[in-house]
Amino acid sequence: MSDSSPVRFGILGCANIARKASRAIALAPNAVISAVGSRSFEKATAFAKENGYPSTTKIYGSYEAVLDDPEVDAVYVPLPTSLHVKWAALAAQKKKHVLLEKPVALNVKELDVILEECESNGVQFMDATMWMHHPRTAKMKEFLSDSQRFGHLKSVHSTVAYFGDTEFLKNNIRVKADLDALGALGDVGWYCIRAILWITDYELPKTVTALRDPKLNEVGVILSCGASLSWKDGRIATFYCSLLTNIAMDIVASGSKGNLRVHDFVIPFQENVAPFYTVENSRFGELATVIHPAPTEQQVGTDLPQEALMVKKFSDLVGSIKGKDYKPDKKWPTISRKTQLVVDAVKASIEKGFEPVEVIY
Repeated sequence: MSDSSPVRFGILGCANIARKASRAIALAPNAVISAVGSRSFEKATAFAKENGYPSTTKIYGSYEAVLDDPEVDAVYVPLPTSLHVKWAALAAQKKKHVLLEKPVALNVKELDVILEECESNGVQFMDATMWMHHPRTAKMKEFLSDSQRFGHLKSVHSTVAYFGDTEFLKNNIRVKADLDALGALGDVGWYCIRAILWITDYELPKTVTALRDPKLNEVGVILSCGASLSWKDGRIATFYCSLLTNIAMDIVASGSKGNLRVHDFVIPFQENVAPFYTVENSRFGELATVIHPAPTEQQVGTDLPQEALMVKKFSDLVGSIKGKDYKPDKKWPTISRKTQLVVDAVKASIEKGFEPVEVIY
């Protein structure tokens, strides 16, 4: 494959999120769906038809067959988290580049198995945290990095939640201990933690302390929880994640000179444009009846949805490895591992009676 050829994707499984990723691959200018595999040939066939796969797409009745296909360069893995360590590691062993759904693993020990296989086999790893690839994210970072406008970071708060109905809370894989045992912490908590680390330039907190009274289901899977994070220099962060609350996707970052707010950071309310709000040098007006200045709304447009931009970025990296003999970009596995470490620390703090847990890379 030359560096100008599209990256040929294999899809492992027919999860609902794979529908969104399939559309993203179709929209990305440097990627194509080459194969799809499920545990049954009939299910894979129906999935390919329902999602408008190219007629050239190969249909397989197993995940192994996708990994054994020499015309598959990379795989997208949307399987339940409990299956990630097996299939992502095997994909790397088969020299397939790995785009892995979040949460990437049940714990950092499992993730390390995946990352070691990716590194030893020279394949690119990236987790599918889509919002990081929206151009709004880079624009927000410009503001946060401006010492004259934002100043020094003091605190971050993030909330990500949605409401699971009775059917969801009974049957969805996110509430099954044998499939996605991290529950809300791994699903929506991943976004909160990644946002906090992104704002702190991926500097891990010194300690993580889970907030009391998380909500668990009858098999012990987390349905909602929160935590506080602290750094040696006094910065603090908090987050709340839930499967029991109306949709929320918020970040509030407070600096010594300015603030940033965004209300839809995980999935923008509109696909082609996304806002965020900044304010600098706020002060009270006469009699403290108003605040000056009012926040400014920044609008950031995009020609491609963020998930297609993610596929494009991943495919750019894969193309450089295959066409130019570049090494895999270590940024992506590093930030995945740091996110997983904080997820693990929150879970450990809950299990230890809400005691602070030190985070060690």
